[in-house]
Amino acid sequence: MSRTRTRLRLWLAASLVLAVGVAGATVTTSAQAAAGCRVTYSITNQWEGGFGAAVTVDNLGDPLTGWQLGWSFTAGQSVTQLWNGTVTQSGAQVTVTNAAYNGSVPSGGSVSFGFNGSGSANPAPASFTLNGVTCTGATTPTTPPVTTPPVTPPPTTPPPDPSAPATFTNPVVWQDFADGDIIRVGDAYYYSASTMHYSPGAPVLRSYDLVNWEYYGHSVPRLDFDSGAYDMSGGRAYVKGIWASAFNYRPANSTYYWLGCTEFNRTYVYTSANAGSGWSKKARINKCYYDAGLLFDNDTPYVAYGNGTISVAQLSSDLTSEVRSQTVYTTPSSIGTLEGARMYKRGSYYYIWLTRPANGQYVLRSTSPFGPYEQRQVLLNLPGPISGGGVPHQGGLVMTQSGQWWYMAFTDAYPGGRMPTLAPITWSNDGWPVLQTVNGRWGASYPRPNLPWHPVAPMTGSDSFTDSTLGPQYEWNHNPDTSKFSVGNGLRLSTATVTNDLYNARNTLTRRIQGPSSTATVQLDYSSMANGDRSGLAMLRDRSAWIGLRKDNGTTRVSMTDGLSMSTSGWSTTGTGSERAGAAVSGGRIWLRVSADIRPGSGRTATFSYSTNGTTFTNLGPAFTLNNDWQFFMGYRFGLFNHATQALGGAVTVNQFAVSTP
Repeated sequence: MSRTRTRLRLWLAASLVLAVGVAGATVTTSAQAAAGCRVTYSITNQWEGGFGAAVTVDNLGDPLTGWQLGWSFTAGQSVTQLWNGTVTQSGAQVTVTNAAYNGSVPSGGSVSFGFNGSGSANPAPASFTLNGVTCTGATTPTTPPVTTPPVTPPPTTPPPDPSAPATFTNPVVWQDFADGDIIRVGDAYYYSASTMHYSPGAPVLRSYDLVNWEYYGHSVPRLDFDSGAYDMSGGRAYVKGIWASAFNYRPANSTYYWLGCTEFNRTYVYTSANAGSGWSKKARINKCYYDAGLLFDNDTPYVAYGNGTISVAQLSSDLTSEVRSQTVYTTPSSIGTLEGARMYKRGSYYYIWLTRPANGQYVLRSTSPFGPYEQRQVLLNLPGPISGGGVPHQGGLVMTQSGQWWYMAFTDAYPGGRMPTLAPITWSNDGWPVLQTVNGRWGASYPRPNLPWHPVAPMTGSDSFTDSTLGPQYEWNHNPDTSKFSVGNGLRLSTATVTNDLYNARNTLTRRIQGPSSTATVQLDYSSMANGDRSGLAMLRDRSAWIGLRKDNGTTRVSMTDGLSMSTSGWSTTGTGSERAGAAVSGGRIWLRVSADIRPGSGRTATFSYSTNGTTFTNLGPAFTLNNDWQFFMGYRFGLFNHATQALGGAVTVNQFAVSTP
């Protein structure tokens, strides 16, 4: 896969980890307190003249009420910015002191911080001290220091960076990623979203600064949901599958969890040790945890779920069954419906974050996961940041390394879909979350989060399919027939279905459309097409159109076809399309192009063109008016297809699939 990266050039792909046993003193009045800890020091990335690092301290002794970790650099390195603590450096000697919120570390607990540094060489520190006591690698009695290390609040403004803007604009991702769940693990942020009938499902995005996001993977490698409809066998699964699922990380076993209800009657659990890969199905639970939010509280798993009637379930430790559940809140008629649950714990309170679709957000609070809960309104009919779009709602909350809180919602912006939208959260003196607005609306722009600026791989770009697997930017319409495609030397698509209905065709490969407008271009080798085959590039949704090739009676024509449609009742096909324009082509190679305007509102269009030399493009057919209704939920996508109408056996090879913005 060929992908242009805006990330600082990595001069070293580093994962240097040093685990050191450190004896440290706890802060206590006892004359002989047991002390000891283990330090894991990791180089997370490195670029010319700089590096990033993560440090975890495991407390093996008595509880700590404050800590200072010290070490010496041996190659002239300097700490330039640090989070989850404060730092002082004198020459080679570095001292990190706890932040206001992480000074207490229980026996067996751990605390982490991270930093960026300067230096061209990075040998790991040889030893560490905790509260002044040198590493021994064992738990030993020690005389505690008299005073608690001083606590300094974390910085409140981003560090100077000539490449970093002072503000960011919404939406932070102008692609269709709805029903999001967002978490932080170390210095990385992960965002999980709905995909309905697209496979692989439950995409995972990654960011290090909450503003720059990249494709990272999928939690559900294949829609393995005990129904042939997801394989287009005995039916179809449009607008079924994955929606409003839960995503979280469990520190006790270093495992990521995805949990989602399908078809209102069963829930699946998937797990992985890596957020971006290695996911597998762990369990099916024969109960629907509708619009679920997952919380690990002292390693006990809880799920908040429901529509109108909100419930909380405690799951078994392995998340394969339910221990107990009960209703905790019934939405009053004055509010209407609440759903889209996320569950958090802050201090002594449990919070359930709920949406009033599609124009409000509410929060419940209790000192017990099973209630009773009190309720507050967070927003209602708040103007959003996208011109012509809806009210930001649903989504989830996340706390940064420096203790800031942010709310990642989504904004309805059809025909493109639902776009992730970010805003800061503060907390009232009595412990309620408060959304920060700009002139009475969700800000189109805010000061960026107090995090190091971290550009990542762009979500657009060109792919020549030279890797051994497809990249995470791709999803198939339903599960693919894996025997009918290959990558490595271009994407070869053999026909997998005999049909005159694109909605019935397997192995249609999709990419999201970048807003507010973008263009997809594919280079197609059609020399191996068979009579009756249809191959091309579609604007794919419940009202669709395409530009592509029709081969009939030995003659190949480029065609613009529209009028493909589905019924909103059951999503059955109501129109297979008709050709609006066409022209004969030869030579075995063609470039197909679709340019789409997905700004929210009615009357938005897509235009189609083709080229036989990759340079000069000819428009074909009328502009296609996009459907901006919400009922299909998923927004328009670029869809690459190849199917037969007579017999299997034909194939095309795609040597380029590019998405670009003006």
